[in-house]
Amino acid sequence: MERTEREWRLVREESQEGTINMALDEVAAATAAAGGPRTLRVYRWEPSTLSLGYHQDPATVDWTFCDREGITVTRRPTGGGGIYHDSWGDISYSIVAPAAELPGNLMETYELLCEPILDAFERLGVEAGFAEESQPEIHQPACYLRELHPAHDVVAGGKKLSGNAQYRRKDAIIQHGSISFESLPERHLSAFANPETTPEEFEARVTSLRQQGVDGRERAVEALEESLRAWAGAEEGTWSDAELAAARERADGKFASEAWNRDGDDPLD
Repeated sequence: MERTEREWRLVREESQEGTINMALDEVAAATAAAGGPRTLRVYRWEPSTLSLGYHQDPATVDWTFCDREGITVTRRPTGGGGIYHDSWGDISYSIVAPAAELPGNLMETYELLCEPILDAFERLGVEAGFAEESQPEIHQPACYLRELHPAHDVVAGGKKLSGNAQYRRKDAIIQHGSISFESLPERHLSAFANPETTPEEFEARVTSLRQQGVDGRERAVEALEESLRAWAGAEEGTWSDAELAAARERADGKFASEAWNRDGDDPLD
C-alpha cells in the first residue's frame, strides 16, 4: 500500500507546553500502532523551552537562567544535544507512523521522512540539503553546535538550519525536528551552563530562515504544513479527547518529573 493510501492526519501548528509537546508524540505513536491515523504535526513551544537530549547531563543546563527567564526544561526521548526552542524563533514538527510501514534502515528512514522538510525549504526558495562536509563540534551539549551529521542535519549556505532526530519504538517510529526561523544566538547560548562559545561563533555555524530571505513566520509554517500534507496525502485533523487526556497524564507523570528531566528515568515505564 502506498503512503498516500494510508490514513494520515495533519495537526496544524499549535502552541503547547514543552511537556505536552513531548507527550503528544508518544500518544500519537500509540494511536498509530493501534491502527489509528498516522500523525503529521507542526507546533510551537509556549513558553520557550530547552529540550535536552536523552543522554544529556543536566549539569550542562543553566537552571538559574532558565528559571529567571521563564524557560521550561524537559528531556526528549531522542538523543543529541539540547535545543533552545524559542516560542517565536523555532518551528517544530513531528512525523509518527507504525514501524512496519517505514524502512528498517535508519539512514533510509531519515531520507524518507525528511523529504517534506526539504520540499518546504524549496517552496520557500531556500537552497538546503543534508550536510555533506563534516565540521567539528563547538559546544557538545548544544545540538546546533555539535559536529554536523549527514544523516539528519540540514544546512543552507554551509550553516545548520534544521536538526532532526528519531525515536524508534518496536511498534512505531517518531521523527521530530527543529527548524530555525530566527536563531537568537545569545539567548540560545545562555540556556547552557558556561558555554565556551561566543554569539559570533554561533552565527558562523547556524543560520535561520529569516537569514535565508524568508519574510514572515506564518509563510514558513504554511509551507511546512502544505509540504507535509502533500507528502502523505493527509487530511487536516485534530486530537481526540482521549488523546489529550493521555497526553496530559504523560506530561505530568513523565516529562515534568524530576526523575525524567534530571536522571532520564521514566516514572511511567
